[in-house]
Amino acid sequence: MRAVTTSPAPARLHGLRFAFGTLTVLPARVARWDREAARAGMLCAPVAGLVVGLCAAAAGGLLLVLGAGPLLAAVAAVAVPALLTRGLHLDGLADTADGLGSGRPAEDALRIMKQSDIGPFGVLTLVLCLLAQVAALYELYGQGWARGAVAAVLAGTAARLALTLASRTAVPAARPEGLGAVVAGTVPPRAALTAAAVVLAGCAAAGAALPGAYDAVRHVLAALVALVAAEVLLRRCVRRFGGVTGDVFGAVAETAATAALVALTLG
Repeated sequence: MRAVTTSPAPARLHGLRFAFGTLTVLPARVARWDREAARAGMLCAPVAGLVVGLCAAAAGGLLLVLGAGPLLAAVAAVAVPALLTRGLHLDGLADTADGLGSGRPAEDALRIMKQSDIGPFGVLTLVLCLLAQVAALYELYGQGWARGAVAAVLAGTAARLALTLASRTAVPAARPEGLGAVVAGTVPPRAALTAAAVVLAGCAAAGAALPGAYDAVRHVLAALVALVAAEVLLRRCVRRFGGVTGDVFGAVAETAATAALVALTLG
């Protein structure tokens, strides 16, 4: 863990540093590692997700401009978020799947999740999740570069908004140490709902820019589906493990991103 230091910078700046420093590999010096900075950081998590989504959309769009097909664009749009997080969210998804699938008591399940190897549940979940993301983006890029790009941005932002909601005060930490313990229970419910409202408004605006008559509604619904899927997983993990961990946060983010992309292909 980084040492806590004092700084005259405003809380919002510390929050942005915390969000980018813990949720991405983008250069951001985390000057404070305390509950106040964690609260601001998790409220800024959708901003980090927006940047990750824009990078993913840019990679997919660049390949299309260079003459590649929608499948390669989809692969690039899935690969970029993985690279920008060092695969930590995907690793958390696999570890959480192993913990949930182990059938062991909470303490043993948490021990399984901390192991460096990935078990069969984790491998299967990881493969299916990535296949679903690529397949959904392939279909969306096939409908036009703009639709695929907006989907990539929405998925990245909704995934990090799910982390904001997972950090609300009613959700406990499963362990006394680690990232989960630092951020768990830091975000007041009203602040979390405000962040959700802002992101959903952004989803509506992005959808409205597309040519479809109901795209604004479709994109808001896709974000809501993502948040519901993430909440279902979060509650399952809290019941199973007694709280959240860094791995659970990664699983929540990947679940939300996948659900959002799949939802955009429906209807």
